[in-house]
Amino acid sequence: NGTGVEEFILLGFPGTRHFRLSLVVVFALTYSLTVTGNASIIVLVWTTKKLHTPMYFFICNLSFLEIWYTTGVVPKAIGVMLGTSQTISFNVCIFQLFFLLSLGSIECFLLSVMAYDRYLAICCPLRYSSIMSSVLSARLALSSWLGGFLAISLLAFLTSRLTFCGPDVINHFLCDIDSCLALSCSDTWPVELATFLVSIIVVVASCVVTLVSYVYIISSILRIKSAHGRKKAFSTCSAHLSVVTIWYGSTIFLYVKPSAQNSLDLNKLINTFNTVVTPLLNPFIYTLRNKEVKQALGQAFQKQ
Repeated sequence: NGTGVEEFILLGFPGTRHFRLSLVVVFALTYSLTVTGNASIIVLVWTTKKLHTPMYFFICNLSFLEIWYTTGVVPKAIGVMLGTSQTISFNVCIFQLFFLLSLGSIECFLLSVMAYDRYLAICCPLRYSSIMSSVLSARLALSSWLGGFLAISLLAFLTSRLTFCGPDVINHFLCDIDSCLALSCSDTWPVELATFLVSIIVVVASCVVTLVSYVYIISSILRIKSAHGRKKAFSTCSAHLSVVTIWYGSTIFLYVKPSAQNSLDLNKLINTFNTVVTPLLNPFIYTLRNKEVKQALGQAFQKQ
């Protein structure tokens, strides 16, 4: 690569040692709950025959993704805040950037696929089983994973070709695009342009698919005459809609912009929400707002 810097120093969060230790406890607890919650959903769906449907197959994919997404951030962030692992090599930095952005892209694709699944279930209920077969759901999930990694490949390659002459201090607890661009001493416009274009393709395109799906879903729900029928139809997509709102709100702020001039401190806060809080919220949202999952959980506890 074209860098003169072999490693970076991650600053993490400012403040006293007591404050940083408090954050370590919060991050560690959140990480434990995230892994436990998402792993529990995967096991529950795997062991409950009633949940062997495309919707729960996609939820399992999302839960599996969230485990790796938060794992790619929290252990290193804890080391940074404790002061035991504040350095990160250039190659590992690029790999972390590629890994996290790829998983974020995969989540965008999965959420749009799940929106399409809900559209078929509500707007085309009689043809749902024949259209959304196990083969199609597997292909859609696989396409989301492959598409996410492929979408970020060029961006990660361009970032790896940037020249870093110093300083080598990153005002963050992870390696992200904005931090790398802020430290580079070479022309960053190709990376900024690639970031913007990838954001439009991945985030905006998947968001449009999701929005269009929900326009049709909501219009179909409103045409249902009985209040009970409307409530039942909306309950099948309310959990997914909650996750979509949380995810896209923060992601669009972070990446859909023509340049990397946003405050790095503000980006750090939004990244914390995206990589630490959101993966924790997802299993609870799907558990607490989904009747079938709650019933399966109740049966699992009764067996024990």
